[in-house]
Amino acid sequence: MKDFKDLRIVFMGTPEFAVASLDALINAGANIVGVITMPDKPSGRGMQLSQSAVKKYAVEHNLFLLQPEKLKNEDFIQQLKSLNADVQIVVAFRMLPEIVWNMPSMGTINLHGSLLPQYRGAAPINWAIINGEKETGVTTFKLQHAIDTGNILLQEKFPIDEKDTAGTVHDKMKIIGAELLLKTLKGLCGDSLQETMQSSSFEEKYLKPAPKIFTETCKIDFSKTVEAVYNLIRGLSPFPAAFTELNGRKLKIFFAEKEIVAHDKTTGEYETDEKSFLKFACSNGFIHVKDIQLEGKKRMQIEDFLRGYRF
Repeated sequence: MKDFKDLRIVFMGTPEFAVASLDALINAGANIVGVITMPDKPSGRGMQLSQSAVKKYAVEHNLFLLQPEKLKNEDFIQQLKSLNADVQIVVAFRMLPEIVWNMPSMGTINLHGSLLPQYRGAAPINWAIINGEKETGVTTFKLQHAIDTGNILLQEKFPIDEKDTAGTVHDKMKIIGAELLLKTLKGLCGDSLQETMQSSSFEEKYLKPAPKIFTETCKIDFSKTVEAVYNLIRGLSPFPAAFTELNGRKLKIFFAEKEIVAHDKTTGEYETDEKSFLKFACSNGFIHVKDIQLEGKKRMQIEDFLRGYRF
């Protein structure tokens, strides 16, 4: 058994979601011997180099930082070995080669934003909401060859509210996940955790995947039910956002309300009083758009939009 504060930990992550976990570890007195994040990337109109959220945090807290272009690069592998980590933590990073994830004596632990084995993949928060799930959760597990398939260490569930979006679930999950990660590490130190296999081959056919979100995923199909369209909008808000077209221009929808009612409109047809509402017909009712952004315009509430728009 090893004391938690004696563990030599290498942390790997990139976006803001990962910062919550790194911050929780630092505040708990963890010994972070290295942080690995993505290289700086050019972004914006001026193509200025932008730093990942994890890099900014690591620099502010004077943590040793590595930003490898390639994870199999020999120099990087040697630098990683020299850190002599007992365990590596991965939160919202990228796929690791075996030479990296198999390096520490206690292995590499991943924090994933779903109740594995459900929603393996790049976008578990989005797909859980798109599919209308009433609960989700976080899982800590040991990395192995196939993505998101390693033995489970701990899980924690929490409800998805009817009005939750990918953004609100993300913000809840990063805090719950950080706490679970801390609990996992302390459990491993105390030899109190049992690894559990994810699923049998029989169960695999019932699993829902969470693949990367592409543009075609975001286009609204109004021939579907009000519930399906509503869930798509929630599951893609605030980013990358579900969209349709309004008079030939792309219209992103960030928030909407449901109206279940029989009607004789063509699906996708819109109706408006040009003052207070804009709604689109679905198979069994209407979607009232409330928070939108028309191509070339700023994001705004529907009343503000209608005040300035000419149909």
